[in-house]
Amino acid sequence: MTAATDFDAVMAHPAAQVSPTTEDAIVSRRSVRGFLPDPVPLPLVRHILEVSARAPSGTNMQPWEGHVMTGAKLKQLCDAVRDAHFNSPAGHEKEYKYYPDAFFEPFLGRRRKVGLDLYKLAGVAKGDTARMREQSGRNYLFFDAPVGMMFTIDNRLEIGSWLDYGMFLQNIMTIARQYGLHTCPQAAWPTYHTVIKDVLGIAGDQTVVCGIALGYEDTALVENTLRTEREPVDGFMTFHTD
Repeated sequence: MTAATDFDAVMAHPAAQVSPTTEDAIVSRRSVRGFLPDPVPLPLVRHILEVSARAPSGTNMQPWEGHVMTGAKLKQLCDAVRDAHFNSPAGHEKEYKYYPDAFFEPFLGRRRKVGLDLYKLAGVAKGDTARMREQSGRNYLFFDAPVGMMFTIDNRLEIGSWLDYGMFLQNIMTIARQYGLHTCPQAAWPTYHTVIKDVLGIAGDQTVVCGIALGYEDTALVENTLRTEREPVDGFMTFHTD
């Protein structure tokens, strides 16, 4: 399947929020933290991944690998990781560093703001560690999305391939918007990479990069009203012109 018309039923779903242009798809993409249980057709998931794989990569290495989960396997993974998260979190950590050891400005301020804004919407009071852990634990339900995807990379590859990987993942999230779907890219999953590898049979030479939740947004969920800010262009670019 190669055209939007092949998936008219998906786009006609009452909860679909179709982006008519690429620009709208990019701007309307958000990290949705609550999904409806309504299924997404597997042929559409395959199509999104097929198109996304047109992302550029150095010497066409295409460093991405992954797993798509629905139904019983999705529940099995969520149950296993949530058990580790809530009952035996000690000893679990990512295979790679996502964040610096010590945050600094302007990144510290941006990080704090989005965290505070999200927890305020979710009704999590500052210092309520139990509720914070429960909220973070929703990551390991893929926020109730009907489709969960887990992505890995060969651990012998270098930073260039990780840059390529980001373009592939961005494609997935952008194309999903064309069909009225939403996503949530999740860097929380790699913390429990040993559990994930065991459930999905992932080889030891693979590093868990992230998960992505895919489905229709649950607009009744207050967390989904969060809108994050972006730095203006002049705040991050210097123009050298005649």
